[in-house]
Amino acid sequence: MKAFFSEFRAFISRGNVMDMAVGVIIGGAFTAIVNSLVGDIIQPLISGLTGGGEQIGLVVNVGAAQLDFGAFISAVINFIIIAFIIFCLVKSMNKLFEEAKKLAGKQEKEEEAAAPICPHCLEEVKAGATRCPHCGGEISGGAKPAV
Repeated sequence: MKAFFSEFRAFISRGNVMDMAVGVIIGGAFTAIVNSLVGDIIQPLISGLTGGGEQIGLVVNVGAAQLDFGAFISAVINFIIIAFIIFCLVKSMNKLFEEAKKLAGKQEKEEEAAAPICPHCLEEVKAGATRCPHCGGEISGGAKPAV
């Protein structure tokens, strides 16, 4: 039993589990904001445009049951708003990671030895070349890497 709790403590203390917990808490708070946006701003606007009351006014009575299409439309609007925000966040994070990879790649390329440059036309030539393949200029002593 002690090993079980030790393993559980190790699981909980991992960084990604804590990040996930913070994300769930912030997601819950964000959902409350979106629900308020839809319920307090978007629904009244739709009701005003359609001439309905407080709700969207799409309630159908079927026998003793009541089908509330207005609540369903509100839930769909909530979902679309949250999905759009998450899409924007993921898109921006992907772009950020892409830029970080590009910067890392540029740093690696800079660390590699620079290709030799022709002194006449400033084009890259192969190391040890005596003539430039671009301008035909003679390179005395063979091409040396640019520094």
